[in-house]
Amino acid sequence: MLRFDIAPVCSNAYRLQALMSTTIAAIYLFTPYKWVAIFLAVGGFIRGFVSPHKCLSYKLFASITRTLKLSKMQNAGSKMFADKIACVAGTAMFVTWLLDSSIGMIPGWAILIFAFLDVTTGFCAACWAYLAYYKMKGA
Repeated sequence: MLRFDIAPVCSNAYRLQALMSTTIAAIYLFTPYKWVAIFLAVGGFIRGFVSPHKCLSYKLFASITRTLKLSKMQNAGSKMFADKIACVAGTAMFVTWLLDSSIGMIPGWAILIFAFLDVTTGFCAACWAYLAYYKMKGA
């Protein structure tokens, strides 16, 4: 469902956000600092369940893209869906680390791969799934 109750978001700011998610996932997967997953969980929660416009990192990245005149606005619904997935993945990564389980590597790899894909190509797999679902639902 398209979100008209929330102002549009900058897709290029979200690409920078995906770079941050890629970095967090890489730190989680390749270093002993597994606790960084909490940043993915909290950021995903704020942007996905509250509003992207309330998130400090989104505000920073939107400001940077606006200053560089690279703003490209789009409806917030699909990006908020992607953030909800990031929240769930980050929470799973953090909780499984607390439980001393390696199962958190699975969502860690998923975030690393799909966020890197978003950074490098601009293709957001969660956004695509979100839009495909609503197109199918409407058909």
